[in-house]
Amino acid sequence: MGGGRRRAGIVRCPLRYPVRLLVWCAALLLGATGCFGGGEPGPPTGTASARPVTGTQLVIATGVDVTGKNGVRKRLVDAWNDVQEKQNSPWRARAVILPGSADLQRSQLLAALQSGGAAYDIVNLDVTWVPEFAAAGLVRELPESFADDGDILAKASATARWKGKVYAAPYNSDVGLLYYRRDYLAGGAGVDEKKLDALARGRTTWDDLASLMDAVDAWARADKSDRSKNYRNAWTSQLSPYEGLTVNGVEAFTAAGVRLTDEDGTYTASPPTLEKGVTEFRRRVASPRTYEDAFASDEAGTLKDFAEGRTAFLRHWPYAYRTLHAALGDDKLGVAPLPGAAVLGGQNLAVSAAASMPGERVRKARELVAFLTDRTSERCLLDAGFAATRASSYTDPNVSCDDRRALPGTAGPSEGGGGDMPRDAARRPRYARDTLLPALEAAALRPRTPLYGAFTHAFTTELAALHTSATARAAPDEDIARRLDTALRAVLPSG
Repeated sequence: MGGGRRRAGIVRCPLRYPVRLLVWCAALLLGATGCFGGGEPGPPTGTASARPVTGTQLVIATGVDVTGKNGVRKRLVDAWNDVQEKQNSPWRARAVILPGSADLQRSQLLAALQSGGAAYDIVNLDVTWVPEFAAAGLVRELPESFADDGDILAKASATARWKGKVYAAPYNSDVGLLYYRRDYLAGGAGVDEKKLDALARGRTTWDDLASLMDAVDAWARADKSDRSKNYRNAWTSQLSPYEGLTVNGVEAFTAAGVRLTDEDGTYTASPPTLEKGVTEFRRRVASPRTYEDAFASDEAGTLKDFAEGRTAFLRHWPYAYRTLHAALGDDKLGVAPLPGAAVLGGQNLAVSAAASMPGERVRKARELVAFLTDRTSERCLLDAGFAATRASSYTDPNVSCDDRRALPGTAGPSEGGGGDMPRDAARRPRYARDTLLPALEAAALRPRTPLYGAFTHAFTTELAALHTSATARAAPDEDIARRLDTALRAVLPSG
């Protein structure tokens, strides 16, 4: 997913505070972190240390863990260290936090690994970065089992590959979800339980959703009570010109049947097919359903707007569920698969290809990656609020987070600014099996290309103009499609 734009940092938020303060704290945390793991602060400068990779300490380069200062990712690393100590092994691991936005972190990792002398053994990569790092020879090929052992979800597995080879291990996944205000739909607009059940079960089309949006909007604008006093528009999403806009655009284009690239990153679309995507995208963001502030909002801003009642619907990621539930509770909050198509996000762990890494160090780095992504660790990630990359985390009653790697169901104030979420009998997040897992299995991939940075810049530039440019707003879909085709052909190889 797209990262926030603020400098990384930790925000601690007490649990027993008013909803507005709780959501404000959570928004600061989410906006500051992007979607990466945690550990100790890295170098204060914007580039990686160039000290040689020596000794018996493994270093993981990552971002801030959205589950908090002592979050699940840190605890997983601590658990591996405990295993090493019990085995009388000298090896230990620590995580180094990269400051800044996701784009800045990518630049830092590229510079560090290209220097050949970086101190990073393992790098936590956004799923869209794997082809770039693999094609540049910056990360090592891994055994097939790191991406496919019969348990790893197929879509997550695909993000770990490039040109038929495995270069990373799926760490945590992500997928777009639809959050909605039950109090607005049922208590306000009078939407019946049959429609609410269809929404919750993912049996709602975008046309159905548009009808629900119109019903809520009509009620809220006629309502004179305090229930709707904060309401502004039906829905919000991350439409500011950054990766959030790319995600929303790809979801609309995929729902319209548009494929932008093939598996090797070759551009395959054309103006007539792109026109279908432009039409669908415009339909989704058209006024008056979309909250105006969405066009300048990221994950943190949209979460805050939804929680404070300004919209009835929100497109967001799974990690938002804990915070939203703490703020709104079961009576007001619902979550469902996103109608149409939802983009897959997440992060993968890769091992540096630095020639200076001795064979034993490479072996231990792979061992650590395997530990951090095994069945128990993935279940721990799920229990903490991440989307796990393994089917067993959602379905196997014999898989649990029970060996001191993490403490499910005991989230404290430092873990994302919210209390615990509803859980099923197996202590999984209650929505995980029936809502999150199907969404992950049906998710759409963004273009797989080493030139992803160029692609997303060109794509967002053209889509953003539909809001910022009067000329683009007035242009027919056919003209916008031709402009987008020209822009994408300029940055991607075409057949």
